Amino acid sequence: MEQFFIENLVKVGMAVLVGGLIGAEREFQDKAAGFRTIILITLGSTLFTIFSLSMDPGFTQTRIAANIVTGIGFLGAGAIVREGGRIAGLTTAATIWLAAALGMGIGAGSLYFVLAATGVTILVLIAFPFPEARIDRIRESRAYEVTLATDDFKKVEKISGLFDELSLRVFEHHQAKNEKSIISTWKVIGSPQNHEKFIQAMMRDKAVKELTY
Repeated sequence: MEQFFIENLVKVGMAVLVGGLIGAEREFQDKAAGFRTIILITLGSTLFTIFSLSMDPGFTQTRIAANIVTGIGFLGAGAIVREGGRIAGLTTAATIWLAAALGMGIGAGSLYFVLAATGVTILVLIAFPFPEARIDRIRESRAYEVTLATDDFKKVEKISGLFDELSLRVFEHHQAKNEKSIISTWKVIGSPQNHEKFIQAMMRDKAVKELTY
């Protein structure tokens, strides 16, 4: 009984350590799921796994593991937000999901493997933003919503032509009309510099009633 208690205490301590290492990086980046949140997610997954192993050896263990994955999925989805034409929080959501997986591994007793996986995770979070930023400088996806007067259909064609001139590839285009306006939405991919050129052109264009991106 005492040995079982000590083993589980070691697992709890390791869950706090692993969650703290990942959470510290998220806290440093000022993300929504920071130091305490990641620790609690890792610790909670560890405890659920420990408790499931001591229950009915039938399907209870796998059911609890499956429900951890489902529950963490909902928690991670809450970290994803839309900022203008971009989606933010995906890395935070993935980190939440990963922290839960590490906690389950700790609870199952795979301590050395979890330590190795934690090292890889820290490497990805700290080192990989640099090549990611270089890729973003080459190509970026944005969504634009342009509002025009109802009698200005030709302007929509001119805007489409401007995308071509700036080498911004349109992969989705929608239009809507009400009594006062034509609302066109484009999703395009191209270099950040060309995106900025398009924004400046829209800002200078008096025919554009409203621009959202």
